[in-house]
Amino acid sequence: MPHCPSPQPLPAVHGQRRTRPGGFTLIELLVAISVMALIAILSWRGIDGMLRTQEATRQRADDMLVLQAALGQWGADLDALTPIANTTPLDWDGQVLRLTRRSAAVIDEGPVVVAWTRRETNAGAQWMRWQSPPLRTRGQWQEAWAQAAQWARTPGEADRPREVALIPIDGWQLFYFRGGAWSNALSSAGTNQEANGSNAIPEGIRLNITLSPGGPLTGLLVRDWVNPVRTGSRT
Repeated sequence: MPHCPSPQPLPAVHGQRRTRPGGFTLIELLVAISVMALIAILSWRGIDGMLRTQEATRQRADDMLVLQAALGQWGADLDALTPIANTTPLDWDGQVLRLTRRSAAVIDEGPVVVAWTRRETNAGAQWMRWQSPPLRTRGQWQEAWAQAAQWARTPGEADRPREVALIPIDGWQLFYFRGGAWSNALSSAGTNQEANGSNAIPEGIRLNITLSPGGPLTGLLVRDWVNPVRTGSRT
């Protein structure tokens, strides 16, 4: 029986692709890491922008609530104006508005004197409100009336607990409605008081307030109040 030679391995063909072991090359890993880092940066920027927008919206809403509360207090003070014999229910000298109003307490402990003014503070010019304790006698009223004027100019330490900084403003003006027409509260027509009593309170008061930049609203804000005693309605 003839002898058959053993099969010999075929020689390797030049240029034949060899099977690469599993895994990634260093370059591929670097590219993947770079892509992941870019995605992370873009995602963080998106989240940061969303958080900033939410914070700005929340701050705007808070500022708007403060503004509404300040204007609500303004209207409440005017609605509660109360004339007392031989006293002044309302006075505006261009810097401070002083008024005598009923107490807001459930049990009326007597009228109070309220003052509104604009004052420079460390946080800028602020619209400020001050209120006296309840008053029982005309002497107490006279003292509180004078103290309100003094507070608007040079407040003392005893006045600080009774004042509230409301909103930043650049300026404010008042106009009175009497005899069917508006007039500046500092003019002769505005200060003309028909009698000492309810007639000394004008039929209407217009507040022109210039809001400082940076708040929810800026520029001129006009707020009209109608005397409920004269019209039977509120602001």
